Amino acid sequence: MTFSDKKLLLFDLDGTLINSAPDLAKSVNLMLQKLERKPFAEEIIHGWVGNGAMMLVKRALSGAVIADETLDDGLVEKALEIFFDFYSKHLCDDTHAYPNVPQTLHELKKRGYRLAIITNKPFAFVAPILQGLGMEALFEFVLGGDSLDVKKPDPAPLLHACETLGEEVLHALMIGDSKNDIQAANGCGMHSVGVSYGYNYGQKIHVFNPTAVIEDFAELLELL
Repeated sequence: MTFSDKKLLLFDLDGTLINSAPDLAKSVNLMLQKLERKPFAEEIIHGWVGNGAMMLVKRALSGAVIADETLDDGLVEKALEIFFDFYSKHLCDDTHAYPNVPQTLHELKKRGYRLAIITNKPFAFVAPILQGLGMEALFEFVLGGDSLDVKKPDPAPLLHACETLGEEVLHALMIGDSKNDIQAANGCGMHSVGVSYGYNYGQKIHVFNPTAVIEDFAELLELL
């Protein structure tokens, strides 16, 4: 299928545009080491990414994708503070754009599409990463996981972006790698494209009914 009526493209960040798992894993393990807890392999931490920093920290403290809800609040806050401190110093050590992402984004911008980022990553970390990867000029709007009271899979961030930028949901498209992105889009009647790589907790993205699925980011040019 193709989309002929889109003007605004909303992109998830981690797992869609960039592979940030190496630096997230490094910071998680530094946090755990500081708390005298055992570290985890990068591929395990990879599976915990996608619901924001707080949930990532809770999963690391729990050692599981389903976080222990009985964790001490004081411990969680301390761990989050340690994680933020480490991660802020390692945002772009090994983080990199996925294949064909920069070229495709530049082409989409050239074609006149409006580009925005809707991520569950804390807002303060987004700009430094985009700058580090040379992609900051591509996006006219960025919404972080702490920019509103709710984050994806709630559709509110997507609706807020449309309202702020003056575009109708009908003319917007959400592109992401996880169920959070697709569920947020489905929740407000927005079309979506799921990428088959990235962080989706080991689940196939098509299970969550995106409008289309692509294997390579460059395939987006064929859909628009």
